[in-house]
Amino acid sequence: MKEMSAWKVNGFLMLLLALLMLGIGISMFTLAVLAGAQALLYVGGAVFTLSFVVLLTGLTIVPPNHAHVIIFFGKYLGSIRECGFWFVAPFTGARRVSLQVRNFKTLQLKVNDAEGSPIEIAAVIVFRVADTEKALLEVENYAEFMEIQSKTAIRHVAAKYPYDLIGTEGVCLREDGEIVARELTADLQQRFAVAGLEVLDARLTHLAYATEIASAMLQRQQAKAILAAKQIIVEGAVGIAQLAIERIETETKSVLEHEQRISLINNLLVSVVSEKGAQPVINVDLGQIMQRQEKGTKGGKGAQPTANRPATADTESPGREENQPNGFF
Repeated sequence: MKEMSAWKVNGFLMLLLALLMLGIGISMFTLAVLAGAQALLYVGGAVFTLSFVVLLTGLTIVPPNHAHVIIFFGKYLGSIRECGFWFVAPFTGARRVSLQVRNFKTLQLKVNDAEGSPIEIAAVIVFRVADTEKALLEVENYAEFMEIQSKTAIRHVAAKYPYDLIGTEGVCLREDGEIVARELTADLQQRFAVAGLEVLDARLTHLAYATEIASAMLQRQQAKAILAAKQIIVEGAVGIAQLAIERIETETKSVLEHEQRISLINNLLVSVVSEKGAQPVINVDLGQIMQRQEKGTKGGKGAQPTANRPATADTESPGREENQPNGFF
């Protein structure tokens, strides 16, 4: 059954008619008393007075952004959405339902995401009543129905996506809030349709790892951030090295050899990527230095055979040797 409009008439006109009947009834009772026992006047006065009472039972007031569901002896006659003072069928019951936009905030739920990690999640749902007949007659209590179904929808959506993605592409709960919100809204709308509720929006208000794994997940996120930063630094260092080689070759009008390029790139990458300050290192060819020293030594021996010879015990003077104590070498 769907909502339908109930029969209604302007309440002020019917109230005026009821007061008129009451006046007629009182007048007939008064004439009956003054004229003596006139049964017809008594009956007429009773009929008009009873009509007044009957008309009063059909009067109802509908506030703004509210609706009345009209029920006549257990049968649904329709709903009144227009605010104002109305007259409906007498002896009917009018159940009021709010049409205002309302917020509902769920409690923090502990669920498992697509990877099986326990997470804490909560959402706020913006809704209103779209079908008054379903909201009041199809479910026992639409507020409790909405609370239970919202928990089910949040668990269903959270189990479809991981909390976070590391090294892969796709949809996750932490970064793709718009996609998750749209899917949650669609899921809630499908579930709330039975109760005649319209979901206007649904957003996650709380999302975090459960306390038992929060520390381990924090370390994983930190490692991810460090790797991303290192990647940016390496890309920048490679660009700096390329720019340095191009400027050196352009300004000096010379072409670096392959070994020189590798050495320059290596030094730049180490100095840029390293977390500590770069320390200058001077490359020294020890082989060439030793060869130069040997050549210089040989040349010196030819000119002055004893100039560079160190003083030893064998070359010391006899007088000095005699002054030393015995047994000393």
